[in-house]
Amino acid sequence: QVQLAESGGGSVQTGVSLRLSCTVSGVTFRRYYMGWVRQPPGREREGVASISPAGGRTTYAASMKGRFTISRDNAKNTLYLQMNSLEQDDTATYYCAAAYSYTDAISLRVNDYSVWGQGTQVTVSS
Repeated sequence: QVQLAESGGGSVQTGVSLRLSCTVSGVTFRRYYMGWVRQPPGREREGVASISPAGGRTTYAASMKGRFTISRDNAKNTLYLQMNSLEQDDTATYYCAAAYSYTDAISLRVNDYSVWGQGTQVTVSS
């Protein structure tokens, strides 16, 4: 059974940092490209960052580039999202998502992902 379990969310003030983690079980983690997707209150899900199966390629949504860093540890079956300089607009539920890949793929498209975690809430206030 495939399971993605996010952790690390919380309520913080603007300007601080948080690191989200996603532990993956039930699949061969290194065969999947991974992404972080978020859903702000009252809005649709949007891609935040993505990383290739081996970790050599990454991509970010424009508003997160330079502030967020996605990484993975294939030995620990874990995905990370380091979020720095948090802003109120970063308030959202953050989801970990996975998609099987035969190639060195990455994607910010929400519909490309077939496996999802339950999400972790990040609330940023002034």
